[in-house]
Amino acid sequence: MTRNVVPDSNTLVLGIETSCDETAAALVMGGNDVVSTVVSSQIEVHADFGGVVPEIASRAHLQALNPVIARTIVEAGVDESRIDAVACTYGPGLIGALLVGVSAAKALALAWDVPFVGVNHLEAHLYSAFLEDPSLEFPLVVLLVSGGHTMLVEMQGHGRYRLLGQTIDDAAGEAFDKVARFLGLGYPGGPALDREAMNGDPDFVRFPRAMSDDPSNLDFSFSGLKTAVVNYCRKHPDVGTADIAASFQMAVVDVLVAKTRRAAQRIGATGIVLGGGVAANSLLREELLGACASDGIRGFLPSRAMCTDNAAMIAATGWYRLKSDGPTPLDVGAFPNLRLPLVDA
Repeated sequence: MTRNVVPDSNTLVLGIETSCDETAAALVMGGNDVVSTVVSSQIEVHADFGGVVPEIASRAHLQALNPVIARTIVEAGVDESRIDAVACTYGPGLIGALLVGVSAAKALALAWDVPFVGVNHLEAHLYSAFLEDPSLEFPLVVLLVSGGHTMLVEMQGHGRYRLLGQTIDDAAGEAFDKVARFLGLGYPGGPALDREAMNGDPDFVRFPRAMSDDPSNLDFSFSGLKTAVVNYCRKHPDVGTADIAASFQMAVVDVLVAKTRRAAQRIGATGIVLGGGVAANSLLREELLGACASDGIRGFLPSRAMCTDNAAMIAATGWYRLKSDGPTPLDVGAFPNLRLPLVDA
């Protein structure tokens, strides 16, 4: 029988993350104290393909996960017997990749006789800010921007979320990757486009800001913007790549920041938090902090390491979920289309 664990400030949780192309493990104490964190990237593995190949990602996780977990424990300087629970991402993500982490986490929980906690990857991104500042006060507006998601979430309290707006087509990160690929900037597209844009003029082309006319609408759309970039470049084949990158990036950031500000004003948020891989974008970070300063509310930007997929946020969320819900049954599966749990109002 799994031993009972009541989470407190000394509870040590091992987090495992294998939802896409990062094999990660971390040990977090008390829900916010990162004892050790290790991430093994697959960027070089997928670079030749210009994107993540699911089957290759799954096989890479199989090879990397045990060494990553072992290194995490060694770097923490603790014995396995000190670990109180094992948390892992069980969705959303690539099904094969998820199954590698879920299977390993369950096996470790059984071997160590500790609780297993399944963690929603989207919820974990909401908690990344609390790893670096546990004093954040609710209600918060979280702008979650990644390759697969663009969402505005009201965080009313721990485990209480309300969806304020989301993309109706492409996610912001997906648009970054597609435009970067079209411009020949390489993989991964988001960071490459960010670097290229630093040498360009953001006002060179006024690309469309979709769904920005209605102040009550907090949803996003980026597929038309991607098409506008392609059409402009075909009509002007001699245009500089840096200017296009900068203009495109400004169009995305303008919409993200404007709608996030509206969301914060609408709910009377104490602050705005960024989360997800696109939260590492230089212009987005700069513009959002400036907007928060102008509006007189707090803006919090997790470090770039905590924006991208990592296991520290999984372990932290696992601590909170273990405290509120208890262990996850070991017969739970992996859910590639898992959604963020929401309250009705």
